[in-house]
Amino acid sequence: MDVAQNSITAGASLITIRVEEDRQKGEMVISIEDNGKGMSEEQVRQVIDPFYTTRTTRKVGLGVPLFKMEAEMTGGDFSIQSRVGEGTLVTARFCTDHVDMIPLGDIDNIILLLITCNPDRDFWFVHQVDGRQAELDTRQLREALGGEVPLNEPDVVQWIREYLQEQTDLLQGGDAT
Repeated sequence: MDVAQNSITAGASLITIRVEEDRQKGEMVISIEDNGKGMSEEQVRQVIDPFYTTRTTRKVGLGVPLFKMEAEMTGGDFSIQSRVGEGTLVTARFCTDHVDMIPLGDIDNIILLLITCNPDRDFWFVHQVDGRQAELDTRQLREALGGEVPLNEPDVVQWIREYLQEQTDLLQGGDAT
């Protein structure tokens, strides 16, 4: 959530969130990619420091450093690729069989919260489990709604909630394509 919020702060109009789980390999890769303002090489080095933040409301920025630490604690790895004026890709690989692996949490509600709190942004959420895939692309949703109904309208929020739950149920049950 915090890393996606960084994308919003960076002015991204499209944020892609991918969760790729391979249970046989005991691996999960989470990536957040945006088309925001990007970062210089120096900023990329600084962003993993918890005492570096561009915010003026607080003096620490823990989102990226914690994400990095959590991946590395499991024996995984972490990377940031960024180009000024083009955007940023943050990738964390977790070894899910490791004792220090924390649960993913309620990713559906995180995605729902990001969409409804930022109805002026587009999100493309892709969740893969053992080669099966589910996704939600707000650009397609906007097109289906005719561009007139906001994504944080209560009926739309309920539809998104139910759709994400349905997709998660299919992924867990093995029937999604």
